[in-house]
Amino acid sequence: MKKIKIALIGCGKIANNAHLAPLSVMPDLEIKYAVDLIEERALAAQKQYGAALAITDYHAALKDQEVEAVFVLTPNYSHYTITMDALNAGKHVFCEKPITVNYSLSKEMAETARKQNRILNIGVCNRYHKSVELIKDYVEGGRLGELYHIYCSFRNFRSIPGLGGAFTSKEKSGGGVLIDWGIHFLDLILYITGVKIHTVSANTYNKLGKDISAYVYKDMWAGPPTPDGICDVDDMVSGFIRTSGASISFNGAWAQNIDHNEMFIDFMGDRGGIRLNYGGDFTFYTAENGILQSVKPDYKIPNMYEREDIRFIEAVRQGLKTRSHIDEVLESARLLDAIYESADKRAEIRIG
Repeated sequence: MKKIKIALIGCGKIANNAHLAPLSVMPDLEIKYAVDLIEERALAAQKQYGAALAITDYHAALKDQEVEAVFVLTPNYSHYTITMDALNAGKHVFCEKPITVNYSLSKEMAETARKQNRILNIGVCNRYHKSVELIKDYVEGGRLGELYHIYCSFRNFRSIPGLGGAFTSKEKSGGGVLIDWGIHFLDLILYITGVKIHTVSANTYNKLGKDISAYVYKDMWAGPPTPDGICDVDDMVSGFIRTSGASISFNGAWAQNIDHNEMFIDFMGDRGGIRLNYGGDFTFYTAENGILQSVKPDYKIPNMYEREDIRFIEAVRQGLKTRSHIDEVLESARLLDAIYESADKRAEIRIG
């Protein structure tokens, strides 16, 4: 079988923590280009993961006819430009989440992928997490009965990333904790339930990080802070969503003055309920024959990043439309826009 040659654009944190290792050992695949604006990063990726070439200008990789697919693993604000350039150059694209900084541009990306007849997958990795797959089976198999409400919490104690830099600039990131963490939680909920959004009511807050010099923290990934930088994004978000099925409520915080971290999702049905420990296992609660029960399934959890990368390469080879195809993820992007619109207008937003 002929090797698929790819270009990996962006050799930073997500590339090194999630994608480079599985891609480097995938049979019948070659990382031809490791691309990064910072040459040292590209060279490091080339050395560690066996990329054929290390370059700083992604346009050179797009001109290479041997390159069939591109991984866009760059900051949020650059997703749109690089992905559109790659699609228009005839490449299949895997683009990390979020799709881009807003729903309107996300739709343009989807339309271009269709026009160019190219695969465009988004890095919604939780759709490939074993726990998420099992919970989807539980819900669809009726083990929870009528699923009537879902609650999720993604809250942490003073953990704003790279305060003052790209993560906290709305122009560059599109948003704060909602677009960074919330997209994962809300997208997997939409994936499991398949509901359609009806109305959204939400508030966002920019409180603990707005005065960069006064922000106190224990550690900071993507740091240190940029004292003369900007922080105009949400460090907390809260909201309520009405859907065609179960209602959804959520609270999220990069930073809060409570030293307690919460990362979970509760699925509440009239026959049973599930608490998913985000990124880990889950517990199923029910009553049977008059006895309350809690069941914690025992199973192996494969690497979800490896699984989504494998599915993308299979999609490229076979022309498949997988669970992470952009058309399957657009509803999540529209939901984020509606949450921000509701917060800005301080009003409930109706979708559709």
